[in-house]
Amino acid sequence: MDIAEIIDKINHSIDEVDFVTARKLIENNFELISKKRQLLNRNARELFEILKNNLNAGIKTLSRSEMTTIYAINSYATNFDINGLKLSVKNNLDLLMRQDITHYLNQDAKAILTGMKMISGEN
Repeated sequence: MDIAEIIDKINHSIDEVDFVTARKLIENNFELISKKRQLLNRNARELFEILKNNLNAGIKTLSRSEMTTIYAINSYATNFDINGLKLSVKNNLDLLMRQDITHYLNQDAKAILTGMKMISGEN
């Protein structure tokens, strides 16, 4: 796939509000796109800049399944469903060990998980 085709697919994905596809295309072709980013439309350039800043800061992007897990944890915490929360945490310990994950948790999840000593309270 040449750079013009990649740029067209990214721009089309952004226009269709398919940010996941656009993000994957940008991440997989980061070096090529960084040289030709002026060909991206405005919103695609903004997404590129966000991904570049995250990469420079060492923040790893979440996959779709990780985002679903975070959504479930937040939902269980909001509804105070401790059994569901414990099951989600037990099955995804590696996700909760990441330092940047607390940015995605809501206040209920942070409070409960801190009480369970699954995350530190200083985040």
